[in-house]
Amino acid sequence: MIRLTSEQTIDAPSAAVFALAVDPERFPFLFTGCGPVPALRRIALHGPLAVGSTRELESSDGSRLLERITALDPPHRHAYSLSGIRPPLGWLVRAGHADWTFEATGSATRVRWTYDWEPNGWLAYPFAWLLLQCFMRKAMQRCLAAMPSALSTPGGQD
Repeated sequence: MIRLTSEQTIDAPSAAVFALAVDPERFPFLFTGCGPVPALRRIALHGPLAVGSTRELESSDGSRLLERITALDPPHRHAYSLSGIRPPLGWLVRAGHADWTFEATGSATRVRWTYDWEPNGWLAYPFAWLLLQCFMRKAMQRCLAAMPSALSTPGGQD
């Protein structure tokens, strides 16, 4: 496994931050990608958000990925597994497992986003590690850094 973690404290209640992180309309605009990691363009839910439900992600490179919800405890945690990863990243990893936690700290929320990636074997591991550390970690950091301004716009806090 290759583990990436990004954290951000956001001056908003955990319910609002959680709602933004699982919002299929607003969240794609926050994940702008980085280098070979494409931005998100669209998220389509295949049913109500619940453990076991799926959602399809459309990336800026035209790829379509599938996320399956593996944990859902609003406003504290949500987790999912990502599959359907296409090359070039798909040559290096077969799946990703994300886990978001939201911890209230007074009037703010500490968000921790962890991603565990399954490399496609030991030969792929060093290349996957380098690509993910350089580009996916930066994309995660950018996404979390964009959340406060998304919450401060009209209609941003639910």
